[in-house]
Amino acid sequence: MLALQGDVREHAALLAGLGADVTLVRRPSELDAVDGLVIPGGESSVIDKLSRIFGLQRPIREAVANGMPMLGTCAGLIMLADRVTDAIEGQESFGGLDVTVRRNAFGRQLESFEAELEIPAFGGEAVKAAFIRGPVVEQVGPAASELASLPDGRVVAVEQGGILGLSFHPEITGETRFHRRFLDGVRARA
Repeated sequence: MLALQGDVREHAALLAGLGADVTLVRRPSELDAVDGLVIPGGESSVIDKLSRIFGLQRPIREAVANGMPMLGTCAGLIMLADRVTDAIEGQESFGGLDVTVRRNAFGRQLESFEAELEIPAFGGEAVKAAFIRGPVVEQVGPAASELASLPDGRVVAVEQGGILGLSFHPEITGETRFHRRFLDGVRARA
């Protein structure tokens, strides 16, 4: 769990509830000790700056390139996108998902909303998704796959290999299927 900024506690509690051993990653040595990484929601420009200050940007990029499973929610999706529009000047991402995302695509905090999403890969009942100043996926490149979109067609969940990127916050609504999918990827790689 990348623990530089954002809703770290909520993700850690959900993962622990699923039986995972959770390590808070703030240094490269801690990243070396984990088999997968969750990048939480928060502020992507702050996560970017702090990852550079703490010497994590390059090691995370290397972990992505080496196939480490990752789950990014909201700002985490932005950090895992190969291309970001509406980024602040000088903002960088870790990359890994062949997508273009737009920051804050759903507006201000007051415009937050919840929606029911059909996730064909999950089957069964819809996912309750909480959108809080989230990004939207504007373009899905050939290496990535769409997992979910809103009824108006805006893509809000993508996957590429062992990397999942979500515009919303499943950790807030108690939705566990994305974290389970992430953990399945960690186990399969180990």
